Amino acid sequence: MSTAIPDLSDVLAARERISPYLRPTALYRYPALDALTGAQLWVKHENHQPVGAFKVRGGINLVSQLSPQDRQRGVATASTGNHGQSIAYAAKLFGVRAVVFVPENANEVKVDSIQALGADIVFHGRDFDDAREYCEKQASEHGYRYVHSGNEPDLIAGVATYSLEILAEQVDTEAIIVPVGGGSGAAGACIVAKAVRPSIEVIGVQSEAAPAAFKSWQARELVEDSTHTFAEGVATRTAFDLPQRILWQLLDDFVLVSDAALAQATRTMIEKTRNLVEPAGAAALAAVLTDPDRFAGRKVAVVCTGGNISPAQLTALWADPAS
Repeated sequence: MSTAIPDLSDVLAARERISPYLRPTALYRYPALDALTGAQLWVKHENHQPVGAFKVRGGINLVSQLSPQDRQRGVATASTGNHGQSIAYAAKLFGVRAVVFVPENANEVKVDSIQALGADIVFHGRDFDDAREYCEKQASEHGYRYVHSGNEPDLIAGVATYSLEILAEQVDTEAIIVPVGGGSGAAGACIVAKAVRPSIEVIGVQSEAAPAAFKSWQARELVEDSTHTFAEGVATRTAFDLPQRILWQLLDDFVLVSDAALAQATRTMIEKTRNLVEPAGAAALAAVLTDPDRFAGRKVAVVCTGGNISPAQLTALWADPAS
């Protein structure tokens, strides 16, 4: 597994590999969101992907390039859900066995999707990092090709293709705001934006209840922290080396939002765009709603990274709208 930093040429190559399997996703502007935020706001709808999340771009880019030996071995990965769906989807496309390790309390919508795509599910631990550590051991013991959810250049180059689409459609975009869990999406956005026009501001967003990536970006070293956010898509206790190295070089800013802000942004996104959005997928909007003066009058793209919200999460959001 290489950990070289991908560049724009890698992203362009990824676009060619992905294009037979995935269409560009919508980039829509909603007057109701403009009125709320004061910005000219475009939503990049990665929730429209076939697995409901952006990570499928990286999964296809990586699995399509596996060697015959690695395809024969099969792949193993750990996930809270969306990355696992992406690997399962790509593995099904290319006839590769996939084993996905998830936390014991994983989002049932995502788990059902992974299983429907033909991957084997292994439940282990209380959170993503427990599942990841167990996955690494099992992959070594059983000879699987382990796919790290962040330290894979092909994953980053793949997910970076959504930023190519944003800038192809809205060339005068001034800022791109990206939710951060492991950081592959924000790293990819940085690679594209800074190659196309360095003045584009790229901003990462994480829950203050799971701030490991944020603290690592601040410290310029990998930091571990606790995680107790309800937004499993951004819930990691550890930061990842490869995305962080890219973010240290290229990310303009990194902000934290409260879980209450994530909940409110999720409700707002669902109500104003008529799309199902998971809490992690609403993090970029939460950053704008938390600090509207910063973005007022600017041309801003917010990445809706996923829409895989569970019925229980939906019920909780409207049962306690003050959360």
